[in-house]
Amino acid sequence: MLAEELHFGRAAQRLFLTQPALSQQIRALEGRLNVNLVQRSSRRVDLTAAGRALEEEARGVVAAMDRFRSVAATHARQVRGHLRIGAIGGEAFMPHAIAILAELSARHPGITVEIRSINFVEQIDLLHRREVDAAFLRSPVPPGMRSLHLATGPRVACLPAGDPLVARAPLTLAQLSEHVVVDVPIPELREWWDYWTINPRPDGRPVRYGPVVGDVDALLSAVARGQAIAFLPAEARHDYTRRGVAYVDVTDLPLSTSVLAWVAEHDHSLLAALLQAARTVSRCNCK
Repeated sequence: MLAEELHFGRAAQRLFLTQPALSQQIRALEGRLNVNLVQRSSRRVDLTAAGRALEEEARGVVAAMDRFRSVAATHARQVRGHLRIGAIGGEAFMPHAIAILAELSARHPGITVEIRSINFVEQIDLLHRREVDAAFLRSPVPPGMRSLHLATGPRVACLPAGDPLVARAPLTLAQLSEHVVVDVPIPELREWWDYWTINPRPDGRPVRYGPVVGDVDALLSAVARGQAIAFLPAEARHDYTRRGVAYVDVTDLPLSTSVLAWVAEHDHSLLAALLQAARTVSRCNCK
């Protein structure tokens, strides 16, 4: 500052110091270096030859210290620890989930991630028991959880491959009204499963439920054996190819939403880092 202003008063003001304090610091620096840096007179201040030679070196030191502090601050903001993330069905393989985990790794290389495959029932229990910190799920999320919207896409009906309706696709929900639908085992999932089975149907008719299943494999097994039908995200066509199962488009089937879910009272720095990465990816996908 003094080299720029060549005036103790103005330089002290920019540095938020008193003029005597700045003058004292300059004299102390000259004493440590054993060289005069400024020429003082009653009317002006000039740099000595040594002062001019050291000015550029001083600027380099200041710039280096700024970079040093910036790198230190970046590392101080990085979170370290082990994050456990649940994923129902094939949600961990969705493009948005892969992008979120890549963003998290780039931002916080000190976080290790464990992906745990969870079934229909566990999506409630594991989050509340803190066995997973967050989970990639499909909405609607059960009560007591918070969620972040990630992506929206179509759904399909899963029919036995020998069902005559397969050849008549695309179908409508009305055409499937007489088909039994697989069910889930616990009452806490009723609202979630009613959404997935479209219960009641648009005409007000209730769904007829059949065999109870706890995960996607059991669901597809029941469909393949002709016991019932089901509804899954359209990605199931690629992720769950099974003998005896046909995936059929349904024109009036509501869309499906992928979410990142967590329990609010379990908030911590690892979860905050994951949510930051998820929001960054979501914003990029919206552009």
